Amino acid sequence: MAVYTQLGAEELAALIAEFDVGELVMAKGIAEGVSNSNWLIETSGKHGAATRFILTMYEYRIELEDLPFFLSLLDHLAAKGCPVPRTIHDRAGGLYRTLGEKAVALIEFLPGVSLGDPTAAQARAVGQALAQMHLAAADFDQARANGMGPAEWHRLAGECGPQGFAAIDPDLAGIVEAELQFLTAHWPSDLPQGVIHADLFPDNVLMLGDVVTGLIDFYFACTDLIAYDVAVTHAAWCFGADGRSFNPAISAALLGGYDAVRPLSPAERASLPVLARGAALRFALSRAFDWINTPADALVVKKDPMAFVRRLQFYADPDNAAVFAGS
Repeated sequence: MAVYTQLGAEELAALIAEFDVGELVMAKGIAEGVSNSNWLIETSGKHGAATRFILTMYEYRIELEDLPFFLSLLDHLAAKGCPVPRTIHDRAGGLYRTLGEKAVALIEFLPGVSLGDPTAAQARAVGQALAQMHLAAADFDQARANGMGPAEWHRLAGECGPQGFAAIDPDLAGIVEAELQFLTAHWPSDLPQGVIHADLFPDNVLMLGDVVTGLIDFYFACTDLIAYDVAVTHAAWCFGADGRSFNPAISAALLGGYDAVRPLSPAERASLPVLARGAALRFALSRAFDWINTPADALVVKKDPMAFVRRLQFYADPDNAAVFAGS
């Protein structure tokens, strides 16, 4: 989440009036993230009670034709009992509206906090919630290709180029080239597929104590290898922020929680070391691209690509494959 586009109070009030949620009381920009502009919205509510929502303006990496998939998925998962925010439809029943050339959507606000230092019990709950989401999405009747899959990794690497990578780290270009070659040769294609979140970082999970109250920010959701989603979540949760330290207790709890709800097949588990290398490279590349191209005046927190290069190097070490072994 972030704020690239500035909207005035009158524009925001007029936009919120298109939804049956009461009048705008407060709007606050949210700085975290890199792909969309977001505001925390508070309204008077339909019956006078204050109500909170998240207003999202889609800036880039999201195509307008993909919005029905993202927003309908939220409604589908919420109806299945998953802790995800519902889409607030406008007065005409629309999933989103347009403001100028950009689309905007209003999403239910869920209680909870994002964790900076999760416990093993909390990691287990996240694994369970991820597996629950995968099962609940099995009968979702829409599909979307992964726009951040291997083909995009190659494109991002070309866009960054040797000079761009060198501005981040002198060894980065060589690391990326070698890893792209490895993943092209070893990426699995015969594992179970389904709808995945593809971005389940700690800041996209809300918790109260050991209970998951919200899985949010589904704007990279797609149809892909289900085990890849486990690998993405593992890379996001099991390391220190800078990628230098690995937490085996969090790893075991996360994978154990997932297996308790949707057991990984032997083939899926055996593929996790390669899938995790792909997950780490994906985020290293998107962060590198953003590091190079984010406008200096954008209200955005830029993220260090090398934090995921370090994860990549961890996963590439054969001695560390045992972290994915079954219990």
